Amino acid sequence: MGVVHSSNLCTEITLNTNDHEIAVCNLGSVNLVNHMKKSGAGETLRFELDCPKLQATIRTAMRMLDNVIDINYYAVAKARNSNLKHRPVGLGIMGFQDCLHLLRKPYASNEAVEFADRSMEAVCYYAYWASTELAQERGRYASYAGSLWDRGILPQDTIRLLREERGGYVDVDESATLDWDALRTRIRQHGMRNSNCVAIAPTATISNIVGVSACIEPSYQNIFVKSNLSGEFTVVNEYLVNDLKARNLWDEVMISDLKYFDGSLSRIDRVPPELRSLYATAFEIDTSWVIEAAARRQKWIDQAQSLNIYMGGASGKKLDDTYKLAWQRGLKTTYYLRTLAATSAEKSTGKGGELNAVSASGGAGAMSASTNAGVGKAAANSGPIMLPAAFDIAGPVCMLKPGDAGFEDCEACQ
Repeated sequence: MGVVHSSNLCTEITLNTNDHEIAVCNLGSVNLVNHMKKSGAGETLRFELDCPKLQATIRTAMRMLDNVIDINYYAVAKARNSNLKHRPVGLGIMGFQDCLHLLRKPYASNEAVEFADRSMEAVCYYAYWASTELAQERGRYASYAGSLWDRGILPQDTIRLLREERGGYVDVDESATLDWDALRTRIRQHGMRNSNCVAIAPTATISNIVGVSACIEPSYQNIFVKSNLSGEFTVVNEYLVNDLKARNLWDEVMISDLKYFDGSLSRIDRVPPELRSLYATAFEIDTSWVIEAAARRQKWIDQAQSLNIYMGGASGKKLDDTYKLAWQRGLKTTYYLRTLAATSAEKSTGKGGELNAVSASGGAGAMSASTNAGVGKAAANSGPIMLPAAFDIAGPVCMLKPGDAGFEDCEACQ
């Protein structure tokens, strides 16, 4: 229907907005960990994705989201017209990290990347199938004719189109396990009820309520304090606690160590290496693993995914490598770049009771999260910016200040 000029704030919705339409998308998230089934007991206990249950949940969820389009309140006519014409919805997931804990697979592993692929393939397959069922029952969306669906092009087929457009430079694993030919046949026969079906939105609030990890995120920390209107709450990784209890390691000393090291196990010697790997936190996991898992999901998704990038210590090279990898793997969007502060409060006091500022594990020069969004605006308000040394700038730096000749025309300064 037109160019996708931008995503939404959370970067998972990629829809066209123009003079006559304001894009609207109704969102929902499947609690993936509730769709894991176990077999065996004791040392033979295993978990796997319960696909029949997942299909039943998604069929219901897609019907609910499609209903919302008709019964929703629309503040402006352009939004209502757009939603009724194209009927896009965005079904996503949460609890991905919990599933990996049940599977006993570290986030930074090929097995985790493979699970991301297979689980998202199932979610998308069932969501698209449910939309064809709704089309058979309720009719196709108004702008279906001429769409990618109508032309027999599914999301995974657009990898080839992207590669042709770029003249290469797309490297994505294109393996599949489900019967996509059957889905193609059904779409040709019945069409689709929804122009878009899948988008992975951030789920900070609802995942906290349900008690699972947010969205597709790795664990932020194994122990942290969450604040809201009801007060402050200490959140502990229950999977980790259970594992430590099983090894008789859960005691006052361990609790103190976890507090001291901000929930990280990497410097607690008595924790076995396999647990350190399994419960590595977001800033301890190499960013490439997060991107690889996201790339496997993206090939199935008709919109995008809200994907935070975590860096323990940001540098120009690491930023360059990370975003080039995301581009090469065919990701449509990324969300926040989250980095550790260059300094943190030491967990001990000096002779006078003062706290000492020490270098964080990420190393001096790492930008704090609060700095990320402020660099561009600071240029227009406070003159030259002193960038951290870790950015490895190998060329001249713009030193224009407000009022200088050429400042108004400098793209970097705006």
